[in-house]
Amino acid sequence: MDDLFEHSSIAEPLAARMRPRVIDEFVGQEHIVGPGRLLRRAIAADQISSLIFYGPPGTGKTTLARVIAGSTKSRFITLNAVLTGVADIRREIAAAKDAWKFQNQRSILFVDEVHRWNKSQQDALLPWVENGTVILIGATTENPYFEVNRALVSRSRVFQLTRLEEHHLFTIADAALKDRQRGYGRWSVEFESGALEHLVQVSDGDARSLLNALQLAVETTPAVFPLPEGRSIYITTEAAEESIQRKVLLYDKEGDYHFDSISAFIKSIRGSDPDAALYWMAMMIRAGEDPRFIFRRMLISACEDIGLAAPEAIGVVQSCADAFDRVGLPEGQFHLAHACLYLATARKSNSSLGYFDAVKAVEEETGRDVPNPLKDASRDQQAFGHGEGYKYPHAWQNHWVAQQYLPDGLVGRVFYRPGRLGYEGQIRDSVMNRRETQIAAMLDESEWFHEETLTYSPGDAERERWVRRTENNQDSIVLRKREILFSKWKAQRHQRVLIPVDAGGLLLWEAHRRVPEGGVTALCSSTSSYDALSWLAGGLPLSERPRLLLGSLDETAILKCLHESDVRFDVLLAANCVDRLAGHDAKAILTSVRGLMAAPGRLYLSESIPGAGTCLSDLVPVGALNSSEEEFRAAEVSILAELASGMTESLLSKLFTESGWQEIKVETHEVQEQRRLSGIMLDRWLRPDREGGYGHRMANALGQRKWQTTAASIGDLLKGECVAWTSRFLVITASSGA
Repeated sequence: MDDLFEHSSIAEPLAARMRPRVIDEFVGQEHIVGPGRLLRRAIAADQISSLIFYGPPGTGKTTLARVIAGSTKSRFITLNAVLTGVADIRREIAAAKDAWKFQNQRSILFVDEVHRWNKSQQDALLPWVENGTVILIGATTENPYFEVNRALVSRSRVFQLTRLEEHHLFTIADAALKDRQRGYGRWSVEFESGALEHLVQVSDGDARSLLNALQLAVETTPAVFPLPEGRSIYITTEAAEESIQRKVLLYDKEGDYHFDSISAFIKSIRGSDPDAALYWMAMMIRAGEDPRFIFRRMLISACEDIGLAAPEAIGVVQSCADAFDRVGLPEGQFHLAHACLYLATARKSNSSLGYFDAVKAVEEETGRDVPNPLKDASRDQQAFGHGEGYKYPHAWQNHWVAQQYLPDGLVGRVFYRPGRLGYEGQIRDSVMNRRETQIAAMLDESEWFHEETLTYSPGDAERERWVRRTENNQDSIVLRKREILFSKWKAQRHQRVLIPVDAGGLLLWEAHRRVPEGGVTALCSSTSSYDALSWLAGGLPLSERPRLLLGSLDETAILKCLHESDVRFDVLLAANCVDRLAGHDAKAILTSVRGLMAAPGRLYLSESIPGAGTCLSDLVPVGALNSSEEEFRAAEVSILAELASGMTESLLSKLFTESGWQEIKVETHEVQEQRRLSGIMLDRWLRPDREGGYGHRMANALGQRKWQTTAASIGDLLKGECVAWTSRFLVITASSGA
């Protein structure tokens, strides 16, 4: 079979001759192959896993495969899905098995137009991709999630290539005009003003179309081509226009544009924009979309987006759909427009999504029995008391009475939240009043807790779970702080992340999960931290591991190493970064770090505020420490004030502004939990030999002997107590600027 990458003579099209040979010649798709990106690292390390390249024509899918073919030591086979059958696939698989068995050589199989394979062809390849006999690289212009075997997709990394930007196309054209071996560098090619710009604009992000048009313009302008070396070729605007045909955007009912258009239509309805909704619907109808498909989506939207704000919406759309079935096209377009405009202009509510909150509760909660009064009394009321205590609502005024309907462990859970618009606005007050009355009634255990008659007593599993949770939740505040910090970051899979400060990898692994096609670089402040994180990272393929550096931002060598790297970061994440810079030139360090960011990079920091939350003195009863109490409380206030100096919104905003950061926001957040103060926890806080710790500082303030006595009293008072613990912290977000 012919090799798709087989080198031919100079008669090759310019687009084929100018294909990049190495990754550094590749233009565009920085989100995939830019410095520090996963795919670039994998190519450099020859650690390719199964890949699917998906994107419009002329964006570099086959070119990337050529680059891999030129750099890998693996055996590289190419197939075209249109020209191969199951027999060809089996032959190549057999050869791959032999190569691995006898030469210990991996095989990479590149399949162009992989979406054109039928099910039997894809199934023939699947088991060999699963067991690693072959590594698949597929190229497709169609969305692989719709067109490629799901099992193949699930075992591959999917990289979406986007249309090239105009500056990329100018770079590609310039390279073709200057290259003496593969392009037109042997001649002086000049363009009339606007001619090259026309080629770039009409190419619409397609490098192949641009190079084909450029070849046609250059080689057909002179009467005879090639001309003697050094001669001039002048391309007029007219010649450029004749060399490229304006593209026609076709609506493919099976492709991405089909799904994108219906998505735009529904989002326009949801956003109450009747003009946009009519436009997108008209585009689909003119392109031949089935009106019943559009009605189906409007029926869904009537409940999902309009809901109980206008409960008649579902009836309006259903009536329009029925009328359309009777009338048909073209007059049926009135019924389409009627339903569309009704939904787009109706009041909106998505309260029906409360159902999915209930589904989540069902999936997460176990052992939730039906409350005894709600059980079926017709079968075993006498034996087990099922149904006892049930109050028949119709026997009460207004046909309602407060009683428990949710399982015991879910009492008070809210799934339905009525909106304030339309019909829901009318019923909102009554719904909320009933709920408040019902929840208040639930608190009266003597009336609302109904013990079922059983032959054994299993104990209070819910209480046991609560006790275990309060004994073992020391890290829950930390995790909730992380959740709040990460909620500020809208992660993109290809982003490059720098984590200069991270306690035990808490941020590292969550960031690593969120940027699978990007990369994470983390600084480890201690050898033990570096060794532990390196050991964990060792379980990942080499190209997918986070980059770990031993050191911190206050070390000149670390900053120099980061600046000398060709990687620039899109995101900086850290916890207590400013606190770690105490005693150093924080302004200079933050200015230097800003130089490591891509434009525009984003910064997300969380900073604890010592003393702003719960303190030990808040938990010690007044008068419990006798004569030493006043001195203890004064010392704690002084120590915490010293630790918190500089941790104010205004001072931090000033620090980051002076360091050159922009769009700075500093927000105060608070998290709470029920915490059981165990003896181990109190000992860790109070012991004076932990340098820099609470007990160490208090011992220095009060004296060793007095602190030992005070600490022992505090331990006796608080050990085993369950307390409401509050932690306050700052979240800082900023931009590195353009």
